[in-house]
Amino acid sequence: MSLATTFGVLGGDRRQLYLAQSLAGDGYPVYTSCLGEGSPPGCLGSLPPAELAARCGILLLPLPASRNGVLNAPLASSPVPLDEDFVRLLLGKQVYGGMLSPLRAVSPLWEQVTAWDYYTREELLLGNAFLTAEGAVGLAIHEYEGSLGGSRCLVTGFGRIGKALCTALRGLGAQVDCCARKPRDFTVLRALGCQPLAYGRLEQPYDVIFNTVPAPVLTAQALSRQRWGTLLLELASPPGGIDREAARRFGLRVVDAPGLPGRLAPKAAGELIKEAVYAIMEEA
Repeated sequence: MSLATTFGVLGGDRRQLYLAQSLAGDGYPVYTSCLGEGSPPGCLGSLPPAELAARCGILLLPLPASRNGVLNAPLASSPVPLDEDFVRLLLGKQVYGGMLSPLRAVSPLWEQVTAWDYYTREELLLGNAFLTAEGAVGLAIHEYEGSLGGSRCLVTGFGRIGKALCTALRGLGAQVDCCARKPRDFTVLRALGCQPLAYGRLEQPYDVIFNTVPAPVLTAQALSRQRWGTLLLELASPPGGIDREAARRFGLRVVDAPGLPGRLAPKAAGELIKEAVYAIMEEA
C-alpha cells in the first residue's frame, strides 16, 4: 500500500462519509478521522488526526474546512483546533479542502503546505447549485400548504442557484418571476418562460419566495406587499437577504435552508467533491 495513493478524509459531515466510501469503492486505500465512530464500508479504519496524517499521502479536508475557528467536524467527539500543530500534520502531503482561505491565516506554516481548494472548481459549484435547487424545491413542497404547480414564485438572484431554481420551478408548472441585474439575464429568463424583474420592483404578492442573494434585497417595503403566510426560503449565506423583523411583522414564514446539498443529498454532494479532487489531481 503506497503512502502517495492513500487517502485520509479528515473531518466533515455525511458528505465526507460518502466521499470516503466512494474513494474506497474506486480501489484506493482510505482512512477516516473525526467522522464519528467506525468508518464507512470499504475503508481501512478511523484514526486520530496525527496517525491518519502519518499513514496517508493525500489528505481531504471538509467543505468548508473550518467553522468558528476549528476544523469543520460536526461528527467528531471533540473540537479539533486549527493551530500550528494541526498545520504541521499537513506538511509534505497533498491537501485538498473547501474554502481554505480562513485557514491560511492560522500560521505562516501554511505557506509550506501543498494545498488546493476544490471549491473553486466550476463543476463542483454548478453541481452544488443543482443539488441546492432540488433540495429547495423539495423543502418548499414540504413547507408550502398549496401546490407549487400553478403557484406564483419569486426567485431573487440569477446566479448558478437562481438559474437552476427557475428551471426546476418552471418544470413543475409554477409561474416564476426572477430578480436579476444584467440585461442578458433578462433575455435568458424570458427564454425560460420566466418574468424578469429589476430589484426594487417587487410589486406583486407571491406564494413562495426563494432568496439566493446574501445582501438585503427583500426589504420591508418589498415584504409589505406579500400576503400573510407567504413562505420565504433563505438559501443565501449569512446575513442573507431577508429583513427578518419585517417578515415577522407582516406574518410571513421564513425557513432557513443553508447547506442543502450536505443536509439533503450528502451522497451526491460527496461524489461531486470526489470528482473535483480527481480533476485537480489529473491537472496538477
